Amino acid sequence: MSALTKPSVRPRCPNFSSGPCAKRPGWSFEALTGAALGRSHRAKIGKDKLKQVIDETKALLELPPEYLVGIVAASDTGAVEAALWSLLGPRPVDVFAWESFGREWVTDCVKQLKPLQTRSFVADFGRLPDLSQVDGDHDIVFTWNGTTSGVIVPDADWIDDHRQGLSICDATSSVFAVPMPWYKLDVVTFSWQKVLGGEAQHGILILSPRAVERLESHKPAWPVPKIFRLTREGKLNRGIFEGETINTPSMMCVEDALDAMAWARSVGGAQGLAQRTQDNFRVLAQWVERTPWIDFLATDPASRSPTSVCMKLADPALASMSLEHQAAFCRRLTSMLDKEGVAYDVGSYRDAPPGLRVWCGATIESEDIRALVAWFDWAYATCRAEAGVAA
Repeated sequence: MSALTKPSVRPRCPNFSSGPCAKRPGWSFEALTGAALGRSHRAKIGKDKLKQVIDETKALLELPPEYLVGIVAASDTGAVEAALWSLLGPRPVDVFAWESFGREWVTDCVKQLKPLQTRSFVADFGRLPDLSQVDGDHDIVFTWNGTTSGVIVPDADWIDDHRQGLSICDATSSVFAVPMPWYKLDVVTFSWQKVLGGEAQHGILILSPRAVERLESHKPAWPVPKIFRLTREGKLNRGIFEGETINTPSMMCVEDALDAMAWARSVGGAQGLAQRTQDNFRVLAQWVERTPWIDFLATDPASRSPTSVCMKLADPALASMSLEHQAAFCRRLTSMLDKEGVAYDVGSYRDAPPGLRVWCGATIESEDIRALVAWFDWAYATCRAEAGVAA
């Protein structure tokens, strides 16, 4: 079959966005029929459902029993900000960034949270900074998985078991997708909209006993907005970790999260979700390896994310073009796929180099990835011919 021949097999679900991500297979609005709509989230039914989300999260992730799970406002971003504004200050901070959101945490630490002694280690898209520069006496802030760069930390060996500072990890694109070394991490954040395929709105904040101790022994030097306050009169606000949210949550989103976690149990829990993610990534990686016009943005195979897979143009005729022309080519390619209804939201993030980005998390089916790559080849060949690029 010629590359210009339109494929006959379509992905059953064309949603490959890296956030919000595809719903779990078989999802429908009927999954929300048990939602406590029109009821107060502070009524028993609302608090019970919020507490159930917390308990299910602990169980599915197999968290250490002494770790706490809370539901906070503003998705993963709100969870990270609550941690930074409430916890930082007593020690110098090392911030590591290699993609768009990690750079926002650098901005917080360097420009917003003053006076804060900060060292920042920032790498270009596709690469990790030198993690060996970390100081165990400092607090650490980093993303486990760079959703906009396709780069993931391969392990946590660089975090000292006997560290004096706290490790604060934005893990929204890795929790439920890869094993997490909990005892290396004092603060972990994520949202339902990523690997679980849930709706956004609220974020999850996981705290170790060391993080709780910091909260109760430290008063920030800056005013902390109400939405980020995790303490009351110098003590941890434990209600947050029992289902009492700081502001009003969407009980529809809560019901959707419960449905997502029930599905997660049905496919083998956290291990099952991680296996599905790896299976999806393997299909896409095999296509990249055999396809000369595309390559991973992440240069080191050990640090390639299996969830938010970012790719760049490798065709010499295209790669030699200006970034503006490469971006226009990629927009044309993704627009064709969107109009065909076979792939939505697969363009690279706005701050990242021109290319493609495909979510391979657990709610994606491997068969849909297999169908997708054939459409990538067709769209590429068609756009290349339209552009008049010689073979």
